[in-house]
Amino acid sequence: MPCAWTPCALYAAFVGEVVDEERRPLIYGPLRWDRLPQRGLLDAIMEADQRLKAPAVDVAGSKPERAILVGIENNEGYDTLSELEELAKTAGVEVIRRESQKKRSIDSATYIGSGKADELRLLASATEADLFIFDDELSAIQIRNLEDILCTPVIDRTMLILDIFATRATSREGRLQVELAQLQYRLPRLLGTGLALSRQGAGVGMRGPGEKKLEIDRRRIRRRIYELKEELKEVEGQRSLRRTARKKTGVPLIALVGYTNAGKSTLLNALTNAAVLAEDKLFATLDPVVRQITLPQGTACILSDTVGFINKLPTDLIEAFRSTLEEVRDADLILHVVDSSCPHYEVQMQVVDEVLNSLGAGSTPRIDVYNKVDKEGALPAHRGTFVHISALTGQGLDELLTKAEEILNQGQRLMELFIPYDKYEAMQALRAAGSILEESYEDTGTRVKVMIGEDKLWKVKRCLE
Repeated sequence: MPCAWTPCALYAAFVGEVVDEERRPLIYGPLRWDRLPQRGLLDAIMEADQRLKAPAVDVAGSKPERAILVGIENNEGYDTLSELEELAKTAGVEVIRRESQKKRSIDSATYIGSGKADELRLLASATEADLFIFDDELSAIQIRNLEDILCTPVIDRTMLILDIFATRATSREGRLQVELAQLQYRLPRLLGTGLALSRQGAGVGMRGPGEKKLEIDRRRIRRRIYELKEELKEVEGQRSLRRTARKKTGVPLIALVGYTNAGKSTLLNALTNAAVLAEDKLFATLDPVVRQITLPQGTACILSDTVGFINKLPTDLIEAFRSTLEEVRDADLILHVVDSSCPHYEVQMQVVDEVLNSLGAGSTPRIDVYNKVDKEGALPAHRGTFVHISALTGQGLDELLTKAEEILNQGQRLMELFIPYDKYEAMQALRAAGSILEESYEDTGTRVKVMIGEDKLWKVKRCLE
């Protein structure tokens, strides 16, 4: 049926420039309706797109994502949501609400139950939240169901920690380890991930890609995981060579371990002037740092800073960082740095104990170093061998070093020996079996002051016969 009227002209309106804090419209036209599209109109559309593109990026970059934290109440007396909030702040996320659910068991479909999920959907709409962060590791089905209900991207605690690690890794080994942990986490979740992973622009795990696309993604991830493991084997081989060379010198290794943000990097800086980044943030230091230090009585040793531990530390992350954490297993002494100002430090110490036991370092000699005693209310209980310090002010550091040296030198004797030049093999045995504190050269031989164990002294005496 023919139209009863015919337009004589058309106009197009565009969002224009900002004038006096108000964006003014731009009118393009008149245009003849029977000659569309026109080249001039298309050019005007392109100009409008370019005009709006830059401000949109600036706004998105200047405003952090607004997140709602969700967790299940526990009976441990430890507020894990507060810790999750610190993790979110470290990742640059603005936390606008914290929601907890009283449940005896976690719901297998939605983690929190469908009723609570419906409440959260309304809350997200009212608060204009950009993201939900859940306090436990979610399954693929839980992520998919929650995003369907909430209509908002969902990530879990593990994804948040992996994201922080990805931004903090600077060394080649660290980046390889983080990428491996991320891929191992994502592989079993390809079917369930929707908004959460697609929003990262990875292209893997997009909702509804079809079975063929999923199989291709799985094969690509598995191939990349294999490549990463092979690269890490090479790096681990180099680390093993350095570890073997260090053992031949007989220099003891002291490992700094502890909960994240306990003050390990600050302590390392105080003892060695290492200039390692030390911030009041979770996982401020990721890549391991090794420095040489001399103890009060002249014992030379190596001090190694390791990545901080945390409650509910992802198993994929522990597995990926196992080669780095082997420094802890091979240590002669562990300094367990504790944030004594934290009201939940005992729970944090238990978390560290569990990780050390899983690494096979549970029986290694240890000193519990109660840090931050300069803060008000820092009065921790004591267990085993301990010392109170403030890495920031230097309080207690001399006592710490003295106690560390006493433990390292247990069962050893301080001896002064003269090694003739024609008995050079004795000098080699001495370097391998003990720790040389002083060394001076005379006309007929070398005079050394050495700390050596009784069980190893016979090797040197045999060479001197």
